[in-house]
Amino acid sequence: MKIRSIETFCNRYVGFVRVTSEDGAQGWGQVSTYNSDITCEVMHRQVAPWTLGQDTTDLDDLLDLVTEREHKFPGSYLRRALAGLDTAIWDLRGKLAGKPVVALLGGTPGPIRAYASSMKRDITPKAEGERLKRLAGEQGFTAFKVRAGAEVGRNRDEWPGRTEEIIPEMRRALGPDADLLIDANSCYSPPRAIEVGRVLEAHGFCHYEEPCPYWELEQTKEVADALDIDVTGGEQDCDLSTWRHMIEMRAVDIVQPDVCYLGGIARTLRVARMAEAAGLPVTPHCANLSMVTLFTMHLLRAIPNAGKYLEFSIEGPDYYPWQEGLFVVSPYGIEDGAAMVTDAPGWGVEISAEWLARSAYQVSALD
Repeated sequence: MKIRSIETFCNRYVGFVRVTSEDGAQGWGQVSTYNSDITCEVMHRQVAPWTLGQDTTDLDDLLDLVTEREHKFPGSYLRRALAGLDTAIWDLRGKLAGKPVVALLGGTPGPIRAYASSMKRDITPKAEGERLKRLAGEQGFTAFKVRAGAEVGRNRDEWPGRTEEIIPEMRRALGPDADLLIDANSCYSPPRAIEVGRVLEAHGFCHYEEPCPYWELEQTKEVADALDIDVTGGEQDCDLSTWRHMIEMRAVDIVQPDVCYLGGIARTLRVARMAEAAGLPVTPHCANLSMVTLFTMHLLRAIPNAGKYLEFSIEGPDYYPWQEGLFVVSPYGIEDGAAMVTDAPGWGVEISAEWLARSAYQVSALD
C-alpha cells in the first residue's frame, strides 16, 4: 500500500492527519499536541517528501527512512510529526481489514483499568482530595495521580509545604486501598527526590514519576536504586537509542513512553519490546483527551507487559479548553474505573467536521 496524499488540519494545540492511499482508502491520525501547527509544517516539509509514494507495508523501515533522510534534525518535532503519519496508517489498515487497531496489534477490545490523572498544582491538597474522592464515587476510579513539587522546579515546591501536605492528604481522603501515584515533573535533585520518596513510601504510594530532570538518567537511577517505590519516567524521550540506554541501565522501574512524543505506535512497540526483554512494565504517558489516550488504550490491550492502568486525564475545559469538540462522539468514558476499547474498525472515532472546518489546512500529494 502506497500513500498518495497527506493532509493536516490543525490549530496551535491539536493537529489531525488524514492519509489517502493510491486506491483511495483513508485513515486518520494525530500529531502530538502543543505547537501542533509547527509540527504539521514539519510533516509537510520533512516527512511527506520521503513517504509519499512509498510502500507502507514495513512501517518501521519507512519511519527509519525518514529519520535517516532527516538525520540533521533528530529531535522532538520530527517524532511528533511521524506520530501523525504512523497513527493514520494504523487507522487506514484497520478500516481496510474491518478490525480495530488493537486486533491488528494482537490484542482484543475490552475494558482497561484507568487512573484518574490530575494535572493541577494550583489546587490545595484538601480540594484535590475532595475532587478525587468525588470521582471515585461517580466513576469508580480506584487509582489516582497527583503532582509534587513544581514543574522542573529546581527543588522548589509549588508553594512551601504543599508536597508534604498533599501526600498524607491523598491517603486520608482516598482510603487505605486506593493506588496512589505522584508526578514530580523533573523537579528534584537526587537527595531531595529520595527524601520525598521516603515520605511517599511511608504513605503507601506505588508510583513516583520523573523525580529528577528527565534528561539526567544517572540521577533518576540513583533515586530508583535508593527507594522501594517504583520510579517511573520516559514520557519526553523520543530517541530509540536513549530508550535502549535507559532500559539497559535500569534507570526506571516502569517505562512511560508517549505514543505521540515518541513517533507513533510502531516506534512505541519497539520500546515496549525492549522493556519486555528487560522485565519492565509499560504504563504510557497520555495526559489529555485528544487521540493520544485512544492510541494508548489500543496499545495497552495488546502488549504483554502492559502496566496496571491507563492514564486518564480528569481535566475539563477550565484546564484544556482546546480539547473540547474534537469528536462527533467522544471515545472516552469511565465506568467502574475502566475505559473501553471498542471493536469499531481502526481507531473507531470520527473527528468533528465543525472542528476541521475551523482548522488550518495543508496537503502534500503526488503529482
